[in-house]
Amino acid sequence: MRVASFLPSATEILFALGLDREIVGVSHECDFPPQARTKPVVIHSRLPQDAPPAEIDRLVREYVARGESLYAVDAEKLEELHPDLIITQDLCHVCAASPDDLATALTRLDRRPEVLCLNPQDLGDVWRDILLVGEAICRGAQAEDLVAEIGQRQGALERQLDSSARPKRVAFLEWLNPIYVSGHWVPEMIRCAGGEDALGRVRTPSFRVHLQDVVEARPDVLLIAPCGYTAKQAREEYEALDLPGQWNSIPAVQNSRVYALEASSYFSRPGPRLVTGMEILAKILQPSVSVSREAESAILRIPSERAARRAASV
Repeated sequence: MRVASFLPSATEILFALGLDREIVGVSHECDFPPQARTKPVVIHSRLPQDAPPAEIDRLVREYVARGESLYAVDAEKLEELHPDLIITQDLCHVCAASPDDLATALTRLDRRPEVLCLNPQDLGDVWRDILLVGEAICRGAQAEDLVAEIGQRQGALERQLDSSARPKRVAFLEWLNPIYVSGHWVPEMIRCAGGEDALGRVRTPSFRVHLQDVVEARPDVLLIAPCGYTAKQAREEYEALDLPGQWNSIPAVQNSRVYALEASSYFSRPGPRLVTGMEILAKILQPSVSVSREAESAILRIPSERAARRAASV
């Protein structure tokens, strides 16, 4: 079966199920595992990749207001690849190509491929989608094994958590200029790791808040994870913010509990590595837990002193 995956998380699932040879096309954002970058790219973003966060936010809102897609489909490439199955999503038109983006391109194909549209809202939906992908490509048994392995890791993590400890209040910022807080499965991940999301809501899209909302939420832990940024880039974006003096009143800032994380790998993409994201969260919230080396190395602490000094001078 020839598969075109226009969703980074679906591409990760396909590779995890050993289907690297069957993947014939991907989107420009499909970058894990590294072999995904060797596949022909069929979906491209219309947004400038080097634009600052505020400009990206402005352009996204303009495209959405005009009813225009953020993505361009290479119809000629798609026709050349003649896939049997296309995997896409209809959850977030900002995050990846949707069925609407494919409509015109599909009219050029002599034989219309099947289209599997994923739309996860919480962790249960994410694990279900792994099974759906497995069924669609005749790898149901392998998909069940993958979900079982994820369940075992999640169970082993939760058994280590100190259930008597007061849940830490967490603010998970997935965009900084303007500020957006997490939604969908991320608040659930925080809860599974022993915390409490102070602002985000499960099964709800991420939404914009004011800086004052973060201050008033008084999170014990502040997580900086702009979608599409590495942990290092996230730290740089945070350190470049002009913060008001009241930012120092946030317990997370006072206690040096501010961390930069890589959102795409472990939080924003609904795929197998979300379980590693839960390990990352648990290690931050309860440092005594034992987690994978990958999870430990993904945590980048931001020295609060620098932010606090700048905030005091604003």
